[in-house]
Amino acid sequence: MACVLLTGFEPFAGQALNPSAEIARLLDGTRIAGHDLVGAVLPVVFADAPAALADLVERHQPVLVLATGQAGGRAALTLERVALNLADTRIADNAGVQPVDAAVVAGAPDAYFSDLPLKAMREAMRAAGAPAELSLSAGSFVCNQVFYALCHLRESRGRTFRAGFLHLPWLPAQVLDQSMQASMDLATMTAGVQAAIACALATSRDLAIGAGPTH
Repeated sequence: MACVLLTGFEPFAGQALNPSAEIARLLDGTRIAGHDLVGAVLPVVFADAPAALADLVERHQPVLVLATGQAGGRAALTLERVALNLADTRIADNAGVQPVDAAVVAGAPDAYFSDLPLKAMREAMRAAGAPAELSLSAGSFVCNQVFYALCHLRESRGRTFRAGFLHLPWLPAQVLDQSMQASMDLATMTAGVQAAIACALATSRDLAIGAGPTH
């Protein structure tokens, strides 16, 4: 049976929750548009996350991989367009490692683009009631590392699956003592993720609409 792989991340930076992990666990074992969905949680560890991702791809042979992660402070679900071959962090990962100006994959291209229909997915997420935007930066922490590693794996396998990355806002429980910080409830984010996956599976050609930022 055709499979979709949805990955999230464990909590990091001393937090107890990560919305991407909650949604990956919640949707694991469900079906979307005739496809079995496998949800998995990756470690926030530079040394381990790409290998864990590659093992999941090898084991499940998905037709689509949507990796997700937490982007605290953002007010919308954000579909990432570009993965950079760069690891450069202000905080350490969960193993205490803090790379500076390092390559994700030595000798590989400087960047990869998602090959998902991101503009169509954004519109589908909005139609499902989830605020959504496109983003040109997945940062340079483990989220970007996994996004880049996923695209590099896709290219090395001759595009046997499509791949992209989605960043999620904080959950309300994560900002109880930060009243001015944006958050989004789990149900809305989950509906957005489901809509994004369904759209990606049904859409081969993206919408020809302008969606780039002006600054």
